[in-house]
Amino acid sequence: MSRTAGRKSTLPPTLADVAELAGVSRQTVSNAVNNPDLLRPDTLHRVQDVIDRLGYSPNRAARNLRTRASHLIGLRFTPVQEGTANATMDRFVHSLVETSSAAGYHVLLFPGHPEDPTAGYDDLLRSTAVDAFVATDTYLGNPQAAWLQSRRATFVAFGRPWDNPEATHPWVDVDGAAGAELATQHLLGRGHERIAWMGWRKEQVIGEDRRSGWTRAMRSRGLATTGLASRTDDTVGSGREAAAVLLDEAHPTGFVCASDTVALGVLHTLAERGLVAGRDVAVVGFDDSQVAQVVPPGLTSIRQPLEEVAVEIVRALEGLLGHPPERLGGVLLTPELVVRGTS
Repeated sequence: MSRTAGRKSTLPPTLADVAELAGVSRQTVSNAVNNPDLLRPDTLHRVQDVIDRLGYSPNRAARNLRTRASHLIGLRFTPVQEGTANATMDRFVHSLVETSSAAGYHVLLFPGHPEDPTAGYDDLLRSTAVDAFVATDTYLGNPQAAWLQSRRATFVAFGRPWDNPEATHPWVDVDGAAGAELATQHLLGRGHERIAWMGWRKEQVIGEDRRSGWTRAMRSRGLATTGLASRTDDTVGSGREAAAVLLDEAHPTGFVCASDTVALGVLHTLAERGLVAGRDVAVVGFDDSQVAQVVPPGLTSIRQPLEEVAVEIVRALEGLLGHPPERLGGVLLTPELVVRGTS
């Protein structure tokens, strides 16, 4: 007697159970799951109805063996640097996991070593454990993208190919220059004219890109930028020290910062001097971290559309993994300003 007759079995339903109850062949059930376009609408509806009633779930492991697809996306994950407020990657990973799951993929995190940008990739490539990668470190000089391309690995980058504008791999990025310009225009609209820039070291191309937005906004009003910019490390302590120097030498009434971490350093310095952020000196950060949302009186910040980034990355991955594959170009998204008490 079959398991679909008599007392209900405690075992999960199989493809054979669906085929028997729907009165079709096992190949028809397989087509309903994997190639529904091959079936007539009435047959497809009948099989799908039985699948829903039985709660049948295709054996993904067996299907993977046949198609040599793992439905896994590899993502290299490095720990957050001490002394910073940057949790952007945490928010991005959460968005990527949710979006990938909805598309039928799962994200496999693997550890990375700060001194070896390609560590971890080779083992996964050799074992064919993943279908594709999402590469997140695209700073100038990082060999990750070029290394993956040289091995013909399937990947999408979160970040522009700064080293090679002619690169053909798909990428998704956020327009940092537009974000910094938006922050500066916000302070200009509040009547500030001596607006300082708190950025990162010159070799950090992402920071320099953001700085260009501040420069563009200031020059659009005919305002000087000489003496109003500082380059520092992306830590609270460094931001604190650099802010003190700018306050003493340039006397700005507002700060636009390359990150919330640096902006927190500015807030520390203002508090030490008895100045109130938002009343005496305006401060705008970048990334809209969780700290920005809870630190009194709330740090105005540029928010990256990480949920949209994840959607675009998964769309590009689906294109690369499709049959036939489709290679999409680069996508540059615009961030938004979140106004809080510091401005």
